[in-house]
Amino acid sequence: MSLHSLLATAREDIAAARRHDPAARSALEVALLYPGVHAVWAHRLAHRLWVTSPLLHPAGRAVSQLARFATGIEIHPGASIGPRLFIDHGMGVVIGETAVLGADVMLYHGSTLGGRSLSRGKRHPTLGDRVTVGAGAKVLGAITIGDDASIGANAVVVKDVPAGAVAIGVPAQIRVPHVPPRDRLPVEDPSELIEYVI
Repeated sequence: MSLHSLLATAREDIAAARRHDPAARSALEVALLYPGVHAVWAHRLAHRLWVTSPLLHPAGRAVSQLARFATGIEIHPGASIGPRLFIDHGMGVVIGETAVLGADVMLYHGSTLGGRSLSRGKRHPTLGDRVTVGAGAKVLGAITIGDDASIGANAVVVKDVPAGAVAIGVPAQIRVPHVPPRDRLPVEDPSELIEYVI
């Protein structure tokens, strides 16, 4: 990856953070002080090492563990993350090895993309584009969360969620809003998702 490409990706990440977080005052503040952005940057390096050669797996794990120590966010180097992932606050976020995230995903603190199986195959969730996972939510197993879906705070999701739907509760119940996803008003607080679907 060229220096120009790295800088373009970093600018995209910073812009995504500023778009999702009204508290972000400047690009410099985001670049220097946002642990979610730092965790994503570290993951890109760890993932590059992981996919290059099995001999580099320990190096990839070392990078991911250093990032976990520094940010409180654990992303396995094998996870596949699309562009412009934003992790808000971040502390306690866990993303498992076989997780796949699409573009423009947003994760809040304490959320887990985890497994429910000890098999070596696909055991973590796949998230489509523009998915939001609320604070403390657990998305578990080799399930698919469709584009534009939202997972409410503290929900436990163990089944597929269709595109544009909202999953809330323990175990999560699926609600499909009557408003098309592109016409929805933005939800600034995941706790408001409960009111939104009622």
